[in-house]
Amino acid sequence: MKQIIRALPSGAVVVADHWHILRDGEGEPVLPAGSQVLLPLPLWRRLRQDGVALDASAVGVWIGCDDEYEGLAGELLALPLIAVDFPAFRDGRGYSVAYLLRSRFGYRGELRAIGDVLRDQLFYMQRCGFDSFDVRADKDIDDALRGLTAYTIRYQGAVDDPVPLFRKRAEAAPDTADDGWAL
Repeated sequence: MKQIIRALPSGAVVVADHWHILRDGEGEPVLPAGSQVLLPLPLWRRLRQDGVALDASAVGVWIGCDDEYEGLAGELLALPLIAVDFPAFRDGRGYSVAYLLRSRFGYRGELRAIGDVLRDQLFYMQRCGFDSFDVRADKDIDDALRGLTAYTIRYQGAVDDPVPLFRKRAEAAPDTADDGWAL
């Protein structure tokens, strides 16, 4: 069975994955009882428009970098899992999608990075709001797990910690904040 990395409050772990990702071109979903599937956003939208009843606990969506999802954000919030596809390591649009889902739309379900997901990206993906990672199949998932702890200091604010380091320092030592820098 395929494994993924889950970032939990107690720490990140490798767990079995029960979700099947339906990629483009695989046709209509055939869901055996008890299965869970991630549908491409355009297919999920079409099935809903056609009136197909989808089991809310067993169906999630994956969003491609070119997909228009903002108009559906209210409906997406009810899904247990949203995945964001990274078609290539150098394509960073998925970071913005994750950030917006968490910060602007308030998505609280599982947010998973899929596609060309590598160890060096995990720390930054988590900062943008991802809490699970489907590491590329040809990579060692236990090695990738260490990517989440690559850095101990975070200079910039993000979804996981919106207060930047300079503000934390100013709050910790307010008497030294008057050095000409506007806070």
